[in-house]
Amino acid sequence: MSIYRRTLVYYRPYLVPTVGATLLGMASIAVGLLKPWPLSAVVGEVLPGFLAGKTSVQLWGHEVAVEVAPILLCGLLVGVHLVAGWLQLLSSMLYIKVGIHALLRLRTELYAYLHSLPLQFHDARRSADSSFRVAYDSMAVQTFYAKGSFIFGSLVSIASTFYVIWRLDWQIALLSLLILPLLILTIRLYSNRIRNESNAIQERESALLTHAQEGLSSVKMIQAFGREDHEVSQFTGRARESQEAYLRQMYTSMKSSLAVSTIMAASTAAMLYFGARHVMDATLTLAALFAISQYLVMLYQPVEALTNLGWALEGATAGAKRCFEILDRPDEVPDAPNAPAIDTARGAVSFEDVSFGYSADRPILRGVSLQIAPGETVAFVGGTGAGKSTLLSLVPRFYDPTGGRVLLDGHDLRSVSKRSLRNQISIVLQDTLLFSTTIRENIAYGRPGATEEEIIEAAKKAQAHEFISALPEGYASQVGERGNHLSVGQRQRIGIARAFLKDAPLLLLDEPTSALDPKTEAAIMTTMEELMRGRTTLIITHRIPTVHQLGHIVVLGQGGVLETGSGPELLARGGAYAQLYHAAHVGLTQTTTP
Repeated sequence: MSIYRRTLVYYRPYLVPTVGATLLGMASIAVGLLKPWPLSAVVGEVLPGFLAGKTSVQLWGHEVAVEVAPILLCGLLVGVHLVAGWLQLLSSMLYIKVGIHALLRLRTELYAYLHSLPLQFHDARRSADSSFRVAYDSMAVQTFYAKGSFIFGSLVSIASTFYVIWRLDWQIALLSLLILPLLILTIRLYSNRIRNESNAIQERESALLTHAQEGLSSVKMIQAFGREDHEVSQFTGRARESQEAYLRQMYTSMKSSLAVSTIMAASTAAMLYFGARHVMDATLTLAALFAISQYLVMLYQPVEALTNLGWALEGATAGAKRCFEILDRPDEVPDAPNAPAIDTARGAVSFEDVSFGYSADRPILRGVSLQIAPGETVAFVGGTGAGKSTLLSLVPRFYDPTGGRVLLDGHDLRSVSKRSLRNQISIVLQDTLLFSTTIRENIAYGRPGATEEEIIEAAKKAQAHEFISALPEGYASQVGERGNHLSVGQRQRIGIARAFLKDAPLLLLDEPTSALDPKTEAAIMTTMEELMRGRTTLIITHRIPTVHQLGHIVVLGQGGVLETGSGPELLARGGAYAQLYHAAHVGLTQTTTP
């Protein structure tokens, strides 16, 4: 399906206002055809009558005093312009309203689909590029509609104007058609070039936005390393590339416009010449020639606009293609057809011969098999890159395994709906993400209907209530962009409070205490043990002493499970876990030694 046909899908719900806008536009064109006649009457009737000494003139079958006729004709001219202008205004407002609704629909659909795509998609591309497509590329749908409606109106205007010229002088009307082959050739000559240049602009603007976003979000590090000049130089280079792409497109557009206007001017000159000859031969009146000259302007203005419109549509095509690239991308972690929802999970998690890799040549997990009983606490430990976070990400289906399967209460996770699955899970990520809103809303993010008392209780369990209460606005305090008004430890505790409040049967903890001091960590772990009771908990940590006495431990490495057992059992074996344990104690001793 072509880009144009796909775009029309977004306008089907607005058929009635579109028809209304079209009818108003046609009425405006019909009234606009009367514009040349008042001036033509002044030139053809009033002025010759006045010069001949007449006291009255004939205007469209009516006798009018020669002194009054100019006033009436000028008033008529203003009236025609006002009526045509108001009809066109109403038509344009309806078109604009429909176009904005369609733009809203596409943006919403694009934004929603981006949220539904798996993390593997987002890991492979820049977030600023996706933002650019939602905010800017999506505007192509409005351009298509606005320009498409203009095309229809222009074609009606051209046809009706051509008919009027035909009635006045059919030879001049035929001459006006001779420029069409030249215009078509010009459009074909420049269209592909403008489309390619427009696509280059979109790509470079997206790269510029990405660089600006990364630089501004990392301003603390940039200043710390004194790299401001380097970053500005990099930004200037990308901005220059975007500028050069714009200039190339503008130069091409101006050359095409010059070619079109030259063709128009030559055609107009030829027709005026033949019109003048017809007046000399007495086959055409001076008033009719004056009217034809005005109608030629009315004929060629939309023709010239249509050629420029072609360039605008080529530019919009580039943006629309980038939007549909996202919407056409298949969901790599889809819901099964008619996937049932999970009401309440018991919490039995099984990994059966699970393998996973972010690409075929980068396997992370190979044949991992584990059985986790409802209510059991399992800690995953191992070196950096052992696959701990990857294994945890398979449970909420951020990714699907490339081999084997993950089960919850005996159901393959791919057979149940993702939304209901994730409703059974509370997560505390290593890097706690907060939204630019209040602390209250951030804690209640996973449970929007929570009461104030429930929010405060969750914050108390996460050891966050004390610092929140000390803030000037308490729970109504703004956290800033990505929580930058708070310390790392405070952000982590709000993330933990969020998990407490959701109160789900599965609890996933990815380095939940990594940013906390030992005293706060000990207090939170005591509270967490209470939360873990009766819930299936999967925890990842590099702090081995934190989980040494905590339930079951799985040691990951070399793409699989190296050891399993309790902390004391694994320590006694003297294997991989014992090495991690002793290394952690050496690091802890070095950290706490004055």
